[in-house]
Amino acid sequence: MPIRAVLWDVDDTIFDYATADRTGVLEHLRAEGLLGGGEAEEVVLGRWWEVTEIYWARLAAKEVDFEGQRRGRVRAFLGEEASDAEADAWFARYLRHYEAAWALFPDAVPALDGLTPGYRHGVLSNSRASNQDRKLRVLGVRDRFEVLVCAHDLGISKPEAGAFIAACEALGLEPGEVAYVGDKIDIDACGARDAGLTGIWLDRGGAPGAAPGGLPAGVTGVHRITGLDQLSGLLRGDTRFGAPTSIG
Repeated sequence: MPIRAVLWDVDDTIFDYATADRTGVLEHLRAEGLLGGGEAEEVVLGRWWEVTEIYWARLAAKEVDFEGQRRGRVRAFLGEEASDAEADAWFARYLRHYEAAWALFPDAVPALDGLTPGYRHGVLSNSRASNQDRKLRVLGVRDRFEVLVCAHDLGISKPEAGAFIAACEALGLEPGEVAYVGDKIDIDACGARDAGLTGIWLDRGGAPGAAPGGLPAGVTGVHRITGLDQLSGLLRGDTRFGAPTSIG
């Protein structure tokens, strides 16, 4: 069955979330007077990223809603029982610095250009549709994607198979006709593989692998690339790939 479409993760795949978050957090904390108290920047950043991971996991597990994970991150990071209004205001101030640092990875647009019109494109994200829609519009690439499917609105998160299947259904394609590209091997590549899609792990950091293809030991059935410039070659190098788009 030929691959007809590529589904994309957004954060840390086409959008440089890590850099924007790092820059935004540091600028925000400086403005709040929360840096310079003796703690190294990396320690403060580590604490922010730790609470972020915790509350993103709680969101995926449906233990909190989208606003709840933001408020929880603020309270856990500050170690204070801030009210909802106070936590919301603190997070909004952070967002202004974070959004000022938004940028695509340099290889994102060339990769999309190189795969168009040969493949259709969509987004599957574990975020909220309103957030990712706005982000993609600000970054100038929203019109590249036919569909935008997000876990918060869907009620199912990656790596659950239902999330990937719902995105395929939005494209009107079978899972076997779709490849998924994301930066997390477990949530993205293996989740896609288990749902019947072709899973592609974008390993920008070049993590050492102990198995063929640079994959971690015990992981099979997914592809690994270290940059989006390799994606077109991967797809077109496989005899299942290369079907023309059905979009006129």
